[in-house]
Parts: sequence; structure tokens; C-alpha cells
Amino acid sequence: MSERTPLLHYRLSASVNESGEHRRDEHEPRSPATVRGRSAARQPPKLNTFFGVVIPTLLSMFSVVVFLRIGFVVGQCGLYQTIVMLLVAYFIISMTVLSVCAISTNGALDAGGAYYMISRALGPEFGGSIGIMFFLANVCGSALYVLGLVEAILTTFGISDDGLSLTGSRYEALPTGYWWSLLYGTVILLLCVLVCLIGAHIYAKATFLIFIIVMVVLGTIFISFFAVPFRTVQLPSHRNASLSPTSANFTGFKLDTLLGNVQGERRYGDLKNPSYSIPRGTITAVIFTFVIYNLLSILISCTCDRILLQQDYGFLTDINVWHPFVTIGVYSSTLSAAMSNLIGASRILFALAKDNLLGRFLSPAKHTSASGNPWVSVLISWVFVQLVLFSGKLNTIASIVTIFFLLVYAAVDLACLALEWASAPNFRPTFRYFTWHTCVLGIVGCAVMMFLINAIYASASIAFMLLLLLLIHYLSPVSSWGCISQALIFHQVRKYLLMLDVRKDHVKFWRPQVLLMVSNPRCSVGLITFINDIKKSGLYVLGHVQLGDLDVLPSDPLQSQYDSWLSLVDHLNIKAFVNLTLADSVRHGVQHLLFISGLGGMRPNTLVLGFYDDVPPQDQLQDSSLSICKFSDNSSQTDDPEDQNDPAFHFPPVRGGVSVGRGGVWGGKSMGPQEYVCVIADAVKMLKNVALARYFGQFDRTQALQGPLFVDVWPVNLLRPDSAAYVDTCSLFLLQLACILNMTRAWQKAKLRLFLCVEEGRSLKGTEQKLKHLLKELRMKAEISTVPWDSQVALHWQRQTRSEKIEELESEEGGVEADKVFVNSFPSNTSRVSDEYLQAVNKLILDQTLRPPAVRFLYLPRPPADTSRYHDYLNQLELLTRNLGPTLLIHGVTPVITTDL
Repeated sequence: MSERTPLLHYRLSASVNESGEHRRDEHEPRSPATVRGRSAARQPPKLNTFFGVVIPTLLSMFSVVVFLRIGFVVGQCGLYQTIVMLLVAYFIISMTVLSVCAISTNGALDAGGAYYMISRALGPEFGGSIGIMFFLANVCGSALYVLGLVEAILTTFGISDDGLSLTGSRYEALPTGYWWSLLYGTVILLLCVLVCLIGAHIYAKATFLIFIIVMVVLGTIFISFFAVPFRTVQLPSHRNASLSPTSANFTGFKLDTLLGNVQGERRYGDLKNPSYSIPRGTITAVIFTFVIYNLLSILISCTCDRILLQQDYGFLTDINVWHPFVTIGVYSSTLSAAMSNLIGASRILFALAKDNLLGRFLSPAKHTSASGNPWVSVLISWVFVQLVLFSGKLNTIASIVTIFFLLVYAAVDLACLALEWASAPNFRPTFRYFTWHTCVLGIVGCAVMMFLINAIYASASIAFMLLLLLLIHYLSPVSSWGCISQALIFHQVRKYLLMLDVRKDHVKFWRPQVLLMVSNPRCSVGLITFINDIKKSGLYVLGHVQLGDLDVLPSDPLQSQYDSWLSLVDHLNIKAFVNLTLADSVRHGVQHLLFISGLGGMRPNTLVLGFYDDVPPQDQLQDSSLSICKFSDNSSQTDDPEDQNDPAFHFPPVRGGVSVGRGGVWGGKSMGPQEYVCVIADAVKMLKNVALARYFGQFDRTQALQGPLFVDVWPVNLLRPDSAAYVDTCSLFLLQLACILNMTRAWQKAKLRLFLCVEEGRSLKGTEQKLKHLLKELRMKAEISTVPWDSQVALHWQRQTRSEKIEELESEEGGVEADKVFVNSFPSNTSRVSDEYLQAVNKLILDQTLRPPAVRFLYLPRPPADTSRYHDYLNQLELLTRNLGPTLLIHGVTPVITTDL
């Protein structure tokens, strides 16, 4: 049998698994009386600390190592190195035990043990991958102990066959060979399966009997060191018998023997109270076995020749007061370890199947007997163990098992470390003798030991775990366990948000942080996806205002809508937050969102609105598999038969003119044109950039990105032809957004076309050269086209003088109130332009290109100071952008471009 470090194995958690479950399904309603009745009728008896934790842990840690390998280790490494090995091994064990105790005292445990702890802390992907490796480790461990028991039996009863037996046979009765060993292993495995099928409570009783036997054997071993006098032991025969000694001495306690062995010389279940029992039982077992291993090492070093330790694995049998005692101990402990690994594997498989991590693949493993024993999982585990038995390679299996278990131990430490670092208020275990330092030491210790044992196997195991992680990520359903990654992300985000100081903002690092107002997402898919492309890794918030008064409502109607909005974000594969508000008007709702959206330095600096027009909305979700949705409005529901399904979204339907959208954003006539312009004016007052999106209700991103791709930019104020400049703050902001769009991977092949409106008499070439120089300084690539617009400007000036005279007469006769005229503290950058002029400019824009662009960027002047002109302002914008296709009217209020390093 191969040398193995006496680690704790899965017993850290298997004691929780082995007698069924102790936690009911939270979705099943039961009265207290029913629970008591069913518990009394169906639940097997629970195990206490001694039977459920101490005994199984002791047996798994002693097993065959203490009887057949402790002497060999002392003989090869010497007493000093043996003690150091034990200290290192128990240091790793102790660090992991502290993590297990912390997690197990922080809440109720269920079937699966360490898998349950890891999956509920680190999430289904990581927990599931570790759980599968934990299952395989137990499978291989069971096969390892079965093969070890076969070797021990053949050592005693096998027919010697020229070196097939490492230690020689004392009673030649059983034939040896690969197929004979496989037959013996199969029979032993069948015995283990029968015990496991009967139930974990029978196994617990059997382990108690085995525990008594092992303790008696250990007692006789200690007595033998003192009671047996000097004895010469015949060494087993080997192929190179002529070169090896034939005998060695048991000297009793002698200083010379001790000095000769100091230096190295190498030649080649379920529990009644898991939170109480697991910490106390595990720590007790660890301390006890640590003392026993060290005492045995010292006694062996003081009494046995080195050659005896190196050549005879079974020397404890030869020096015992009664030889059969040790043989019985070997058989009992090894059989117990094989059964415990088998039953542990079945419980892990049952837990994996119950969590639906691999879909229907493991669904048969959910079946249990009337007493709750997962018999199908036991049979599946038996098949896997039998397959491993066919390999027959004990040393290879031992290395794999040890690495798998070390990987699980590291995962347990990682789970505890994550819980500790997340600082979640609900992580308050009653066991407090741990810190994040102990977790880190446990992880490092396990990782180092894995690669020291076998670097190739360790690397392959980690790669296999990552492959399983990806597989489960795509196959497993959404869990309701809660994932520690969310708590860790929250902890780190909060810390970095506090470090994000708005006073240190600089224009060099400016990025758009967008609040997009959406009324009905069904009509806004095109705009939502387009704005996602121009956010440039900045903040992106989908805002929605629902009209209502919380004083007259029984509860907040917005809470039930968040899931639908978040499902929409997932469905569209965009990186956005959702912020909903309840207000008495849309204007007040937008004000709320502009004031409260974001945190610290992450606040929206740009407001995007759909355009206020009468374009009929289109349901852009109607062809989606997720679009058959019902809509609830304060408990009222639609009567469509299709709405009887349980949908992913709950958005209002688009039916004829009932939900006539404003560019897919303002629906149901919830506000008028005056209030719409007031929203724009409010945003400018708050120093927010504003963009109005028109004709994005028909925007299809996939179709727009096919074929030749153009983005047209008009960086002049077309509503103020007397001051047509392209270097003001608003023009540069417009150029910046167009450049950001062009930097997006999907839009990199787009060609920016910059249109410069010039009048006769001005130097066309000089103006173009200045603009090219500016673009070069700003590191922007664009094709510049100069557009003469003398005829359009002439229309403006023909009407301008007459319009101003009419305005003066109306003002004197009507006496416009001062509080309406001067409500804004900024001057207007719009002028009284005629409809003819606007129609001419609109035609000018349409006539400039043979191939229409995917989107146009136009200069948006701020609203006039006179609120009575808001209707005219909106009408001007409507005429200017009529039939232009997807268009963004953009107004910038803050500098966003610099030429400095």
C-alpha cells in the first residue's frame, strides 16, 4: 500500500451527511404538529458528538496508516523528520478544521458536508465543481482502502508468487494475481455497499464496533513496546534476497536504537446538533490522533532497528503480545475507511442531484428510500468505485486522492476566508477561534503540499476543476443560496466609491455617465442598446417615472417591477443599472432621478430623453421568446389569454394609439410639450448634458452595423445661423460623443463625416483647415465636408426683422408676466427662425449624402428663457429633424476635451 500523509479526509463534513437530512425544504409548508409527527415516524435517530464526529474522524485518520506505514516513515525519514512531517500535516489540518468549525457554527447544515459549506458560500459554480471533485475523491478513496485491505489480506493469507507480495505471506491460502485481487476487492466492495444500502445508522453502529477493536489493538501495541523482550524478527523475502538482510531486531528501549533512528536514511452522518458537534468532535479527534502518532513514532524509534522498519511493513504484528490483534485492527480500520468513503460519496452525489447543478443528468440520484437513504446515489457511487478498482494501481490512486482532498480543504478555507473578508453582518459563527490569517495559511499549505506530492496531478486537478466550473456555470439553474461574490463585490465597491473623490475629477479622464429616461421598454430597445454603445465604460442608468402618490397606495408599486427591468438588462446584454421612482409628474420624477441616481463620484452627467413627437410606437420585444408578458398596474391586469403565462417581463403592451410613444420613451400622453421642455431646462440648470433621441423606435443595431457604416456630425447651432461656431462647449461635446461611438468595437468600422456650414464671402478653405487642425489636436479622425448654406441663411434674415417687430407689439399689448418670461437665469441661444428656414435646413441635411448614415449627431440649443416659447422651441426641433432617421440632438454644458497630456 502507498504512503499517504494522514490527513483528515472528508470527515470534516461527512459526519453531517451520514444519517440523512436535518433541514426540511423551505418551500414545503408544514405545521409544527405535522413536523413533529413526520419526524417521529420517518427520521432515523440522530447522532451525538461522539458517535457522529469523534469516532468517524478517528477511524478515518488512523485507518491502515497507523498499522502498516508509521514504522516505514520513521525508518526512511528518521524521528526528527517524521515529527516535522506530522507537524506540517496537522498544521494544515488544524487550519482547515478552524474554517470548518467557523462555517458549521454559522447556520444549519444539510446533506453534502463540505460541498454544502462551499456551495452556499462561494456559489453553485465553484461549489459544484469542488463537489464533483469531492465525490471523485471519496470514490477513489474507497477504492484505495479496498485495494489496501486486499493487499493486507494477501500479505497474511496470499500464496507467495515470486515477489508479488511486498512483505511475504505467512499463511499461504489465497491465490494471488491481478484478477484474483480484483475479485477480492469486488467482494469487499459488495459488503460495503450492503451496509450503506441498509442505512447510515447501521453504519454508525458498525463503526463503533470497529472503533472499539482499533482502540484495543492500539492498546496492545503500546503495551507490547514495554512488555515484549528482545526479539529477532525474520524479514519477508524479496527478489533480491541475496543482497538484503534476512532478519532484524526488536531491541526494546535502548539509547543506541534511538540514536540510530533519529536521522533519515532513504533507500528507494447526521447529527442532533451539527453546529455543536462538528467543532468539538473534530478538534478532539485531531488532538487525540496527533498525540497517538507522535507517541508511536517515539516508541518505534526507541525500540526497533532501522532495517526492521524499512523492510517489514507488518512488524507491529511480529512484536505484538498476540499477533492476530494487529491483523484484526488493520482489517477493521481499512474496511471502515472504505465504507465511510463510499457513504460519503453517495451523500455528496445526492446533494449535487438535489441542487440540480447538472440538470437531468443527475436526477435519478435524488431518489431515496422511505427512511431517507439515497440508495440510487449509493449504487451509482458503487459503480464508480468498481471502475476505479479495475486500475489496480494503488500508488497512483493514493496520489490522486490526496490531491483531491487537499483541493477540497483549500476550498473550505477559501469559503471561510471569503465570508470573513466580506464582513457580512449575518456571518457571526459561535466558534470564534479563527481569523483570515488561519484561512490564508490553510490555503497556502494545501496548495504547496499538492504540488510537492505531484505537480502534474495538481495542475491537472485544478484545470479539471476550472472546466467543471465553466460547465456548471452554463448548465446550472439560478440558485437562491446567495453568492459570496456579491458580498465581496459590495465590500470592495463601497471602499473604492469612498476613494472616488469628485474634487479630483479632471477633464482628461471624463467619460459619459448616462441617465436614459424610459417610459415603456417595449418601444425603446433600439435606443437602450445604442446608448449602451456610447457610455465608454461609464455609468449607465435606465430611469423610469411612474405617476402616483404613495399616500394613497397600499404599498410601493415599484418594488415588484425591478425584476422585470433587470431581466430586460440581462436579455439585451447591456451593462446598466435600473432606477425607478414614483412622482406626481414626470418632471418631478426626472428631477428626483437626477438628484439621487448614483453614488459619490459615479453620478449621471448626461440626460438622454426620447423625442416628443407623434410617431407610432413599435413593440421591439414582440418577436422575442421573452416578450409574452402580462402587465399589472396596481393589481389590474390585461385580459389577453397570452398573459396567463408567467413572463420574464411585466411591461405595458403597445396597442394602437393607447400607448403612443415619444420616440419610445414618453408613453400614454403622461406629460405635455411644455413639461417636456421644462425637463430639458431643469437638466441644463443642474449642469447636466442633454441628448434628445429621435427615430430610434425603428433603430435596429444589428441591421445598422451591416454594410457601409457612416455617422454624420453637424457641430453648429442650426437654430442660430448668425452665430454658427464649431468650437464652443456644446460643439466639442457633440464631437466627443461621436468619437466615443467610433471607438466602440462594433462601430470602429464606421466613418465619421463632419459637415461644416459656411456662407459666401468666408474662406472655405481656411475654415476647413482650421477644423482639420482642431481634429488633429483632438486625435479624431473624420471626413470634413463644407456645406454652403447661403440660401438657407437668406431665408432666416428675410423673416427675422419682421418677426422681432411682431414680438414687440405682442409683448406690449399682452403684457407677458415677468415671472414667466425670465424663469431661467441663462440667455437663450435660439432665435426666431421661420418654418421655411427650418424646412430648408432639414432638406439641406437630407441632400448631403447619397448613402444615409446609421445615426446623425446634431447641435441642440438650450431652451429659451421665455417659457412661453417652449412650444415654438419644440416645434423648431421637430421641423429640423423631420425624417432624418435616427438622430441625437446634443447639448453639452461642461468641457469634455483637452489637448494636454
